[in-house]
Amino acid sequence: MEEILRDLPQKAREKHSENKKFFAKLKKRPPKDLDYTMQELHEAEFERTDCLTCANCCKTTGPLFTNADVERIAKHFRMKPSQFIDEFLRVDEENDYVLQSVPCTFLGADNYCSIYDVRPKACREFPHTDRKKFQQISNLTLKNVAICPAAFNIVEEMKKSIKF
Repeated sequence: MEEILRDLPQKAREKHSENKKFFAKLKKRPPKDLDYTMQELHEAEFERTDCLTCANCCKTTGPLFTNADVERIAKHFRMKPSQFIDEFLRVDEENDYVLQSVPCTFLGADNYCSIYDVRPKACREFPHTDRKKFQQISNLTLKNVAICPAAFNIVEEMKKSIKF
């Protein structure tokens, strides 16, 4: 996994313009069965991929925290939401709540999440490759292929299975 993660940003850069062109076509003419195709590709990849051997998303990026996330996680810690915000979060340039620092505060040395059952929605949905109307998140996906080996593999398989 270390080698895969070391090579991933370079591989993503090499595929960036190809992926960008593919996603532009996908946005213009999404196949009728795109959601179904993406669900299948996502499930197949995550049968092969164990996130616990990687956790690169948790090590290199931080999720956005919605107000519902803040409420839920603060309750888990038996804190007031304002206390949780003060201790763990900051407001970014886009006025969103994000972690004060990465790697994620809640990531253990064993790659397990200490708040897994109450984790933010962004974490639950990452890498967003099984999302409905997938073609609408191409910019996010272009970023995620450089972070998540599974997302990279899903996009490569998607390009093989969807012909324009």
